[in-house]
Amino acid sequence: METVYDFTLPKGYLDGAGVLHRRGKMRLATAGDEIGATHDPRVLSNPSYLTIVILSRVIVELEGVEAITATTIEKLFTADLAFLQDMYQRINDIEPPVLQVTCPDCGKTFEVPLNFT
Repeated sequence: METVYDFTLPKGYLDGAGVLHRRGKMRLATAGDEIGATHDPRVLSNPSYLTIVILSRVIVELEGVEAITATTIEKLFTADLAFLQDMYQRINDIEPPVLQVTCPDCGKTFEVPLNFT
């Protein structure tokens, strides 16, 4: 079973010295990654920070960058953040639950995403 996946960022992480880093590796998430991230003080004060913390835990390599931290992820271009969020969902097989519904007017059956928020 593959647990670590290579990626190339669309734009790249630009470090303080002006060096662009594009290639990296992301591993599958564990329950501990997600649970631990919810206890991070930054997430407790701002729930939308959860993505940043989780990505900083599962990105195990970014060429030429010594340590991947939440601050590293914060400095990514938005296109790269969106790319990594999508990759995280795909490799961890996160699919939103769906509900089978039937239209009361036409009787057609279809699926709609179930949103718990």
